[in-house]
Amino acid sequence: MKAAKRHSKAEEFTMRQDRIIEQPESDMNPLKARNPSSFEFRTILYEKDQPIAGCARITINRPGSYNAYSTGTLQELTAAFGDAALDDAIGAIVYTGAGDRAFCTGGDVKEYSEDYVARPRHYWKYMGLFRGYIEGILNCGKPVIARLNGMAVGGGNESQLACDLSLAAEHAVLRQVGVQVGSVAAGGATQWLPLAIGDRRARWMLMTGEPVPAVRAEEWGLINRAVPSVRRGTSWVEKATQEEIKSALAGRDGLTIDLTRLDEEVSALARKLLESFPECMRYTKQQVNVHKEMSWHQTIGHAREWLALHYTHWEPIEGMNAFVEKRRPNYAKLRAEAASDRWSETPWGPGVKSCGACGTSGLPEGFRHCGSCGAEIS
Repeated sequence: MKAAKRHSKAEEFTMRQDRIIEQPESDMNPLKARNPSSFEFRTILYEKDQPIAGCARITINRPGSYNAYSTGTLQELTAAFGDAALDDAIGAIVYTGAGDRAFCTGGDVKEYSEDYVARPRHYWKYMGLFRGYIEGILNCGKPVIARLNGMAVGGGNESQLACDLSLAAEHAVLRQVGVQVGSVAAGGATQWLPLAIGDRRARWMLMTGEPVPAVRAEEWGLINRAVPSVRRGTSWVEKATQEEIKSALAGRDGLTIDLTRLDEEVSALARKLLESFPECMRYTKQQVNVHKEMSWHQTIGHAREWLALHYTHWEPIEGMNAFVEKRRPNYAKLRAEAASDRWSETPWGPGVKSCGACGTSGLPEGFRHCGSCGAEIS
């Protein structure tokens, strides 16, 4: 029996892209929207006339990974938003995550650790996909409601910032963690948090990494409304405390998480948005986007280049590996290395040594033996 052929990551990437964009031969009009089922998405759910007629609903369906988006997920999300933009029967889009724990927790750090730390040039390609995904939200010509069914962390918060309106369950938290994991939140957070919540609050979120509960996020203007999502029996707990939320998430003390009121609010908002002229709505969105687009386009190209180069450095190696290994990153070590005039940028220093025995050059300054022949080097 012939063994199944194994495909390289590059081949899998191309095959996935072909599967997403391929249209039936009987209908090759590139401007015509498609039946959602024709896409055969694997990591998202795409529905039309949900949650109400005239709406599209896009759901990241990776609850086991707290709805972190993989590289393939970005491709699928871009395709879904692009199709909804083409569909004249769709007047609004609801964007959410599966389950009740997470809306989205950004990029898949395990994937980052395994693929992009090893091949930083591929992260530049990845950032091109991420940029296309975010711009798919900005440029779809229709209002997008972020339905925050749980935490929005890292790129998840950047994703909800890209949306036009945001409703959150009260148990949700919003957070940026870039500087704690060896990255910079330049995929929307550094650009748009100052616009949404002001400079000082933006710096607080970006620099401390502290979570912002949904009720406070509403007060800050980070979301439009926080909706009760904790129940005790048949009664709703308004503005539940963090202890009550922890108990509800764990199913203790008679407390549970219930997204019924969030769904009612989302549907009610969608109905309001549909009571409008589509061309006026499209141009209103374009006009209101002016400051978001200005800050985005002035910085995202530079961020793409810098982040790809940064993946060759020690910070993302330590930060991503610590996350995967479920340990605290050794932040102090890098400062100590710099203070002692050693190498805080790369683990073994710049490639400035050569081997007198075999002639190999470009060996890291911290090596005592040649990586090619094993000879001792000075």
